[in-house]
Amino acid sequence: MPIGKELLRERFSAEPDKYYRVQLFDELGFERKKCSSCGSYFWTLDSEREVCPDQPCQQYEFLGNPPTSKRFDYVRGWKTIESFFRRNGHESIARYPVVCRWRPDLYFTIASIVDFQRIESGKVVFDFPANPLIVPQMCLRFSDIANVGVTGRHLTSFCMVGQQALANSTGYWKDRCIDLDFRLLTSEFGIPKEEITFVEDVWLGPGAFGYSLEYFVRGLELGNAVFTAYEGTPENYKEYDEKVIDMGAGLERLVWLSQGTYNCYDSVFPTVLRKMKEKSGLELKPDETLNEYFRLAGSLDIDQFRGVIGDYSDLARKLGISEPTLKTKIREIQGVYSIVDHTRTLLFAIADGMLPGNVGGGYNLRVILRRALDFIAELKLEVDLDELTLWHSEDLKNMYPELLEHEKEVRTILDVEKRKYAVTRERSSKIVDRLRSRKTSVGEEELTKLYDSDGITPEYLRASGLDVSSPPDFYSKITARHSDDSGETEKMILGEKGIPGFNLKTTFPTNLIFYENRDQFSFSAKVLEVVSKDCVVLDSTAFYARAGGQEPDHGTINEMFVDDVFKVNNVVIHHIPGLLDRLAIGDQVEGLVDSRRRSLIMRHHTATHIVNGSARKVLGPWVWQNSAFKDEDMARLDITHYAHLTRDQVLEIERLANDVVRRNLPVVIKWIPRREAEQEYGFRLYQGGVAPVKDLRIVNIEGWDVEACGGTHCSRTGDVGLIKIIKSERVQDGVERLEYVAGDAAVRFVEKQESILIESAGKLETPVEKLEPSIIHLRENEESARRTSRQLAKKLADFMTAEIPNTSKPLRMNLKFYLSSFEEGLDSEYHTIVGDRLARSNPSLIYVALIEENSRVRIMVFCGEVAQRVGVKAGDVAKEISKQLGGSGGGDSRFGQGGSGLKPANLPDVEGILLKRIPD
Repeated sequence: MPIGKELLRERFSAEPDKYYRVQLFDELGFERKKCSSCGSYFWTLDSEREVCPDQPCQQYEFLGNPPTSKRFDYVRGWKTIESFFRRNGHESIARYPVVCRWRPDLYFTIASIVDFQRIESGKVVFDFPANPLIVPQMCLRFSDIANVGVTGRHLTSFCMVGQQALANSTGYWKDRCIDLDFRLLTSEFGIPKEEITFVEDVWLGPGAFGYSLEYFVRGLELGNAVFTAYEGTPENYKEYDEKVIDMGAGLERLVWLSQGTYNCYDSVFPTVLRKMKEKSGLELKPDETLNEYFRLAGSLDIDQFRGVIGDYSDLARKLGISEPTLKTKIREIQGVYSIVDHTRTLLFAIADGMLPGNVGGGYNLRVILRRALDFIAELKLEVDLDELTLWHSEDLKNMYPELLEHEKEVRTILDVEKRKYAVTRERSSKIVDRLRSRKTSVGEEELTKLYDSDGITPEYLRASGLDVSSPPDFYSKITARHSDDSGETEKMILGEKGIPGFNLKTTFPTNLIFYENRDQFSFSAKVLEVVSKDCVVLDSTAFYARAGGQEPDHGTINEMFVDDVFKVNNVVIHHIPGLLDRLAIGDQVEGLVDSRRRSLIMRHHTATHIVNGSARKVLGPWVWQNSAFKDEDMARLDITHYAHLTRDQVLEIERLANDVVRRNLPVVIKWIPRREAEQEYGFRLYQGGVAPVKDLRIVNIEGWDVEACGGTHCSRTGDVGLIKIIKSERVQDGVERLEYVAGDAAVRFVEKQESILIESAGKLETPVEKLEPSIIHLRENEESARRTSRQLAKKLADFMTAEIPNTSKPLRMNLKFYLSSFEEGLDSEYHTIVGDRLARSNPSLIYVALIEENSRVRIMVFCGEVAQRVGVKAGDVAKEISKQLGGSGGGDSRFGQGGSGLKPANLPDVEGILLKRIPD
């Protein structure tokens, strides 16, 4: 049975001297006590304290009464912390992106230690650029969206001050860590030492765990010093050779504590709040009721209420005001604080390359973006999102100067999202009218569907006056469905990635000849293992295995065809159809790779890097490779972009790509230590995904594109020959697909297109250069013929409208029906005119038409008013006829239509279908 945090905490707390006692506690006389309320263990200088400082055992006691001798704003707070740690031997490093490209399981950076965690050879390693260090890491978390603005302390983005060190000769371990943190609080922030309490806790992460000391002042947790001592799981672990100090402190909380405001937002965002109030004419004056509310609500989470604006009756009673008055006050303040929080989060995420969308991490961004816009609309605020992000950028420029550099692209993305929001709201108003008319509450299941399909939020529905029964944790639930794939790292750590059904005995990596000599296609090797009767493992190979979107090499081993090559961990497996017992362990074999196939795929892979760089230059820095595929016949690249690509954009991407080909730039491939590569090139290296190795194979098209890539490549861009984009389409919201051909495949494509042009010109008896005007002339003639046909159809319809009632077949209830089945020369336009007229002029008539169009069958049904009242619905009839023909259909009571495949040998039983719907 897995050991959870509670059992792990019990294990560590059973030996406090070994795990939690530090030198500072002995020097100053800290006592270890057990909380009389919750049973937690804590260390304190207050001999009379009986409860731990965590909520709900202790309430916030600093609101309106800060314990610090100094007051700090946000930037000054960081500068003070940075200066302290630099004086104490720490290197201050710049924040990492909030978009976590180096971890396969995370969309966003959720803690400062994540900056330095890597997966390497199946385990978590810590890769610090300095030891010790301090970092102001902005982190994003979306599990508490509904709490923002309500509790006074919750945020979707926050700065985790990361104090990291390795316990070696240049770093330190827990004694010095706690001493530094204690001195920071007492000497720099001026907090009396008696106010500081440490609580015993544990940290359990993927592939690593340790014990920790959380430190509190007057009920507010300020930081957590984690002593990561163990690699593995609590059931199976070993002690790290170099243990890791991972102290994370909340800058927002330190600033809040120093100012003692009744919520953290007034301390963290004073400038942005002031500008928003001035711009919008808001008068959020000091309110003793709100102050007292935040004193009480500071220890609550929204899921402790029965709804987002649910049961506040107890709070209202304690505050001495009516519940409606409290709700009104809270709603406005919640909206204002949510807007400033959400826009800061959007600023960092978009600046670091993530687009709002409907899947993955982008889904979380769109949730808070639309929530902010809903609040702006509901509160009728005269403020814009791009204004707010600019104010944040200016306010933080002395801490995060890079934000202003990205202001243009942030504004571009926000403008796109606002337009999408406006379209959504126009559609939403009609949905709200429909919901209002039925006079029933909107439940969780329907609300989730409304949000996912139409972007309608609970806030919008409430502002529209609807009764909404949403759960308190609605936003937590919907974002959890698009949350990070936490299992991915666990799989990599446990070595579970691979092909099901293979139990390999081979453990050491296959020697890859193509990395030593790309152009060596024949080789000798020894058989190490035969797997599942048709797969073989060699000690070395020149075959490239499927990886990174590149399809595998084909060829032969001992003249037996190899049709697939793949990897399990670092072992290459060759699939040979019908291998059976023709190879055995120890055999010497001769391998031969299909050099032509390798050459074609290689050109497509280099072309992919070129097109990726070209798309980024044409469209914007938010372009990121979402996925890629490279085969011998074609390649495709899926990129992140907010709109469907125009023809001009596609042509420009292609033009720039071929310009890079003509410039014949060198494609430089080097193996570089991971840390060095990340520092030199940044995290755009991981366009094709995370490489779980210590040394990265860097493919550098100098001045154009740099990626960590294990695929085969040309030596120079000129070797690609030609790049031709053949298709562009949207595959999902925020992802565009480019399909293209390169090298010989591009030449064959152009030749084929040329042949089509020549053949088309020949059929039209015109030169190729005059094909376009000939087609235009042909279309004009076709349109003229269509107009003539329409005129004839109307004349024929006049005649048939009078004739058909006389030839219709009688049914029960004085109804009649007419079936037109595959009558030559009569198209859907004719039947639309006739059917519509007959339904109007002959209310007892049912008109059914079966038409063959473009080698498919189309069904059209019209019902007169009397036939409808009897119970014959045109849509139902069309659906049943289509079903009998193997297709589908539908419609309303007056008109229905459907379709199916090829013309049937036998006609459907239309009369029988109608009779089933007519009462006896």
